[in-house]
Amino acid sequence: MSEKDRAKIGNKQTQNPKEAGPKPPQPKQQQPIPGSEEEMTPNADHGEQSYRGSGKLAGKAAIITGGDSGIGKAVAIAFAREGADVLVSYLPEEEEDAQDTRHWVEDAGRKAVLFPGDIQDVEHCRRMVQQAVDQFGHLEILVNNAAYQKTYKDISEISPEELDRTFRTNIYAMFYLAQAAIPHMPPGGSIINTGSIQAYQPSGTLLAYATTKGAIVNFTKGLAELAAEKGIRVNAVAPGPVWTPLIPSTMPADHVADFGKNTPLGRAAQPRELAPVYVLLASDEASYITGAIYEVTGGRPTS
Repeated sequence: MSEKDRAKIGNKQTQNPKEAGPKPPQPKQQQPIPGSEEEMTPNADHGEQSYRGSGKLAGKAAIITGGDSGIGKAVAIAFAREGADVLVSYLPEEEEDAQDTRHWVEDAGRKAVLFPGDIQDVEHCRRMVQQAVDQFGHLEILVNNAAYQKTYKDISEISPEELDRTFRTNIYAMFYLAQAAIPHMPPGGSIINTGSIQAYQPSGTLLAYATTKGAIVNFTKGLAELAAEKGIRVNAVAPGPVWTPLIPSTMPADHVADFGKNTPLGRAAQPRELAPVYVLLASDEASYITGAIYEVTGGRPTS
């Protein structure tokens, strides 16, 4: 084979990571919380046209919070194409995005259960787990992905109500769902929490959010120790900047325009680029991985 032919094959099989997604500047834009996929410019890529499964999660059932959009949606699509049934948790105002996630899960031939509501409420979390068990007959995977953030220039601007909402959504719900899910999960089960680079490199303007992400790292490592006795693995993914509705709905328009520019790869991740890590951690191929934090930051250091 000639060098020219090798180069042709190589070009088909590899991709420059700096060119694998849109680069800043994005159009200046803002949305009301919690944001909508349809209103984003450019639209996010969840792997709808690109993810190919290979049966890594065949016969398993998963709960994914925040599964209507962003990372959660990409994970739902990937899990379904790997053979898992999926319960999608989301806020009622995100119904349109959730229905699109349902479409892609069912398109992969798997069962999709939509479960709207607010994960700040412990009873809602308990009902969610019971619904998954009732609908699927079993539960092997819990993905604690949903999160809330808001930008503030001064700590005095963060009200007690705002602080409470951030902690209840981002960390309390993980306790509630893990407490409800673990009794139903068999040995080999997997809990995956979505952390953030903010746990290690906090932005002052995201103080409340960053603080919860630091707590998630500790929660993940501590729960991994407790759950190991039951044969359940607990890990977390720590993304850097990811292009999701959370960004235009919670950040100033100027920050949105430059979002992702401060990474060595020069851009934000697309949600599809996170999904393979969640698949690995959910699968039996990760049987010796627990208490780990997987960094997907586009090259930004976490220490």
